Amino acid sequence: MLTALAIRDVVLIEALDLEFGAGLGVLTGETGAGKSILLDALGLALGARGETGLVRNGATQAVVTASFEPPARDSEIANIFHQNGLELEPGEPLIVRRIVKADGGSRAFLNDQPASAGLLRELAPHLVEIHGQHDDRGMLNSRGHRALLDAFGRCDPGPVAIAHRAWRDAEAALAVARAEQDVAERDREWLEHAVAELRALAPEAGEEEALAERRASMQRGEKIASELQGIAELLDGSEGGLSQLRQAARVLERIAEDHEALAEALAAIDRAITEAAEAQDKVDSAAEALAFDPAALEADEARLFELRGIARKHRVQPDELPALLEELSGRLERVQSGGAGIARLEAAVVETHRVYAEAAKTLSANRTLAAARLDAAVATELKPLKLDAARFRTVVDPQEEANWSSFGMDRVEFEVSTNPGAPFAPLVKIASGGELSRFILAMKVALAEEGGARTLIFDEIDRGVGGAVASAIGERLARLADSAQLLVVTHSPQVAARGAQHLLIAKSHDGTVTRTGVTPLDAAQRREEIARMLSGAEITDEARAQAERLIAA
Repeated sequence: MLTALAIRDVVLIEALDLEFGAGLGVLTGETGAGKSILLDALGLALGARGETGLVRNGATQAVVTASFEPPARDSEIANIFHQNGLELEPGEPLIVRRIVKADGGSRAFLNDQPASAGLLRELAPHLVEIHGQHDDRGMLNSRGHRALLDAFGRCDPGPVAIAHRAWRDAEAALAVARAEQDVAERDREWLEHAVAELRALAPEAGEEEALAERRASMQRGEKIASELQGIAELLDGSEGGLSQLRQAARVLERIAEDHEALAEALAAIDRAITEAAEAQDKVDSAAEALAFDPAALEADEARLFELRGIARKHRVQPDELPALLEELSGRLERVQSGGAGIARLEAAVVETHRVYAEAAKTLSANRTLAAARLDAAVATELKPLKLDAARFRTVVDPQEEANWSSFGMDRVEFEVSTNPGAPFAPLVKIASGGELSRFILAMKVALAEEGGARTLIFDEIDRGVGGAVASAIGERLARLADSAQLLVVTHSPQVAARGAQHLLIAKSHDGTVTRTGVTPLDAAQRREEIARMLSGAEITDEARAQAERLIAA
């Protein structure tokens, strides 16, 4: 519900702060006083085009701030905030601010968070519904008629939406499977060859690295084998170092007692023999470790080259060959059993289509019943509104399958015939301005404000009517205001007398500047304004008495 509207420097309004309550609020004033400016200002907050002509002469910018009651956490407004990455604190009012600069350009804010005018327009239908002489929103937009009918008839499209999603998902899965099958069939021969080749190769994860290390080790052994043999000859050959040392030790053993230095020399040679023998053992161990079988080296090299060659062929790394084999085997298996898989998916499409069609037909039948009730409800409202020659009907038209959607199989549209014998046509195409607003009022009363915004604005709904018709309009507006906030721009005293809040719009002049102002009226001021509406410029006692009677009634 709209709680406040602050306007700064919009056309003739310099500064204006208004507060609104629940129920029916009426806005009156002489013709040309500026009632349309108020609606234009509110339109800015709802995302209307920011024309620079709206900026008051001499001002740098126009600013409009509209405040609304806190939206429910599960409301569509909260969903729109979430989808656009905006924060909406629970329990906090919704504040919409729009700035239009005199030199062009505009900015918008939602609870002080930057937003686009497009986002304001997306929120607008959930905040305020405006019905005016040339308004093309709300009930005049046939795209919303289906939702209004569903809300009136308590027709739940949820099961249809779920069934539609399952049907479309099944169709998508079948399309993907068929496309894969077509591609796979074209590649069948290649797949069979590639899988057979990889299975024969039987690659293992990490195999390339192990082969490469083993080959490198054997290649190193081959390279130093002769050098190790030479070292062994130098150490332990018939003329090697160990043999020479042992011979020297045997000689020293015979003469070591002849001199102390010879004994020390023998001890040193014994140590040298021990070290040389240890060196010989190490060389022998290394030679044994580096020993290789030329046939094994050849086999490892052949395996390594084969792994790398097939990996290059498939443009993968050798370690990825096992995964590739699994992938290609799966594709081949799907090709070989693809017919059965596609048959299952085709059956799923048939079944989900059947479920959707049944749910959509049930919804369509419920809509048809609801349409009959709605037509009867609207018909009872037409005669008091001086539309007794008019007829209203709700068209529920099942569509071709190509047009079925998550909302069902129906096209729903409100149509009217304004004269006896005249054909039915869409409401917006045949109703005149005054008739249009009265048709909308009749439908709003019949629908009991189902599926619409919490705030409704009617702009001169009583144009061209008076007396009993104006009184009927006022009575229905007051009834509708029991379930929604209504703001009505009116020239009818019968309508104005029904208001719970009365705002007077008037121009003032100070000799150089013309301004538009809005004044909330107390009981006495309200009586005077309604008397003016009854009698004109000269307010008579009789007009005041009549105003009292209207208000009392």
